[in-house]
Amino acid sequence: MIQRRHFSFGAGAALITGFGSAQAQSEGKIVLGQSAPFTGPAAQLGIQFYQGAKVYFDQVNAQGGVGKRLIEIHKLDDGYEPERCAENTRRFIAEDVFALFGYIGTPTSLAALPLATRAKIPFVAPFTGAMALREPFNKYAFHVRASYNDETALIVKHLTNLGLKKIAVFYQNDAYGKAGLDGVTLALSSLNLKPVAQATVERNSLDVAEAVKTLVAAAPDAVVQVSAYKSCAAFIRAARKAGYGGTFYNLSFVGTQALADELGKAGAGVVVTQVVPSPYNAASPLAREFVDAVKKAGGEAQANFSSMEGYLAAKVTVEGLKHAGGRGLTRETFASGLESLSNQSFGGFSVSFSSRNHVASSFVDVSMLTGDGRVRT
Repeated sequence: MIQRRHFSFGAGAALITGFGSAQAQSEGKIVLGQSAPFTGPAAQLGIQFYQGAKVYFDQVNAQGGVGKRLIEIHKLDDGYEPERCAENTRRFIAEDVFALFGYIGTPTSLAALPLATRAKIPFVAPFTGAMALREPFNKYAFHVRASYNDETALIVKHLTNLGLKKIAVFYQNDAYGKAGLDGVTLALSSLNLKPVAQATVERNSLDVAEAVKTLVAAAPDAVVQVSAYKSCAAFIRAARKAGYGGTFYNLSFVGTQALADELGKAGAGVVVTQVVPSPYNAASPLAREFVDAVKKAGGEAQANFSSMEGYLAAKVTVEGLKHAGGRGLTRETFASGLESLSNQSFGGFSVSFSSRNHVASSFVDVSMLTGDGRVRT
């Protein structure tokens, strides 16, 4: 049996040594900069994460903010393209935002983190599990979610426990896809296995024909997909049309609800790993809090995994700000505030940072699309 990180499912940047003269921003708003896709094939990832975060920040602001200072997200669209993300980050640095928050994606975050590091600005809760952003340790980067290695290890364990060992990988041809491929390969190698086939899709592209031809010909038991929802949905449809009858597994970054919306009935049986608790599980205190907050907000935000991650990232950020010492807030005290969150529960979700560990969680769970736009966990 596999439970959380061992879940049972039925069927089928170098080390940085100081923040330097992090200025005290004792007046005005606490401004966070977020570069994310708000248009294009990955837009729902940015939109949903931002909406979830804003629900929580608005809630905090309605109660007077942190140290009587309101929190504001300045968001810029990067279309999930590294060059645009780098330009957005330079703009945030020029504007002297307090911290960078909720960046979406591996290639974009890899373009931004060196800029943040040079500017000595905290880079908090990126929506990526790539090891390249976590190792070597970077004083400025704080990760709330589990790594892609954690997710792919669970997928491989799940499949092989079911006796399914012919595993193929469909991955985005960039740093994100390579991170997922590396995770699958690493997990398989521990069992003296390797991917039976692999094929790529370009970022922000739906051209999956060659990938379908390659992977269907290998007749794998399952295909692990490492891309965003549009291309993954296109691959699933085309592979099934080509006669493939195996199972599809996706990493959390795919955007679970967006993938379900894209696939409709064709989504039945598609598996997605998750790095936050299910927003649909009423037994989870965090889920109940989140769903209630979304309802009370009454805006465009919907309760799903991507918006839940944004909400949780905002909660962790606010807790770090509170632990930073109130009105004497600086980037350095904020970092120390985050580092002081050791084994802290956020509605049952454990977060643990320290001065030498900026990866808060290794939580991984599994969900399945039902074919009617819903997600079963």
